[in-house]
Amino acid sequence: MPMGKIAGSRAQAMSAPLGAALVAGAAVAFVGTVDPSEPGHYPTCPFLMLTGLYCPGCGGLRTVHALVHGDPVTALGLNPLVTLMIPVLVVLWGRWALRAWRGARSGGESSGPSVAKSIRPAYVWLFLALMIVFWIVRNLPFGEFLAP
Repeated sequence: MPMGKIAGSRAQAMSAPLGAALVAGAAVAFVGTVDPSEPGHYPTCPFLMLTGLYCPGCGGLRTVHALVHGDPVTALGLNPLVTLMIPVLVVLWGRWALRAWRGARSGGESSGPSVAKSIRPAYVWLFLALMIVFWIVRNLPFGEFLAP
């Protein structure tokens, strides 16, 4: 394969991971700039507004804001699930970008490893179970320390 075609196919393969990184970076920069603790900047969590209970994401924007400003302790206190999932998401993005760079297939093609199969279903189910337990416990009296 000519060198120009290899470079072109790599650039095309990397467009999705780099696009996702660009969108995520812009969102993090916005949340880092516009403080979620100040009223009027972001809408109230619909689940909290309707039920008075915290969802698994409640405190997530303030967590990201605290992390952008170099305060991991505050971030952990606002939403430990989001705080601990950020490094996991970075690793998953890195794996995605590396697989794209190496030319992994994105769907069901028979040649090359499938990007769609890069996360084992057991890990997805484990995360969902963890999220549901976190959601329930943070709304119970003994789990009050998990509330934002």
